[in-house]
Amino acid sequence: MAAGKIDALSQFALHPMFGELGQMGFSQSPLMMAVAAGLTLLILGVGMAPRAMVPGRLQAAAELLYEFVHNMCIETIGEEGRRFFPFVFTLFLFILFGNLLGVFPYFFTFTSHIAVTLALTLAVVVLTTVVGLAIHKLHFFSYFVPHGVPKALLPLLVPIEILSYLSRLISLSVRLFANMMAGHVMLEVFGAFVIMLGGAGWLGLLPAGLALGINTILIGFELLVAVLQAYVFAILTCIYLHDAVHLH
Repeated sequence: MAAGKIDALSQFALHPMFGELGQMGFSQSPLMMAVAAGLTLLILGVGMAPRAMVPGRLQAAAELLYEFVHNMCIETIGEEGRRFFPFVFTLFLFILFGNLLGVFPYFFTFTSHIAVTLALTLAVVVLTTVVGLAIHKLHFFSYFVPHGVPKALLPLLVPIEILSYLSRLISLSVRLFANMMAGHVMLEVFGAFVIMLGGAGWLGLLPAGLALGINTILIGFELLVAVLQAYVFAILTCIYLHDAVHLH
């Protein structure tokens, strides 16, 4: 922010990190990805290391996350979901930590970049397609043929079904990217209001306090959205895998 101008999008700009390494494309985004991956390994490795009958806080958190995602896979996909649990669990934790890290000062939300969310979505769509082809072979393509539809309408409906299938790339990636980006833009805007109004003299103290209160509420809301969006991404992944396994 300069000269009273709010630039809420500057927080998403990528900057080189670590000198020459940064010049090769290593920005704060892959750095935060490494941190998120490290936290995922830490909460499971360190948390489960004691294997105590009466778990401590970290072990209890690790077990709770494990059981939550495991039940999600089984309930959504079926017993076949056990095979896909490691993928969904890793995806959930990676996105969860990626969302949460950006709430803290001097950190970066890599899930606010469409390139990242699109890459994650592409991995999901490719996996579900490969799973469907591996299980059902060429019968997998019957997924794009609606049941009970007159054959005369198939030339119209089959392309629509294919487009609907491919639109998962857009809907899943944009949902995560847009929610995370919008939340951080709101935090930036109201945070700038606090600074601008607070520097306007005693007349600006009351509105500055109101803006600060709204920003505090937004932080709590952003934490909720961070968890919710990780859950939505994981549950939709399970639904897509269910469709690939059962073809309905």
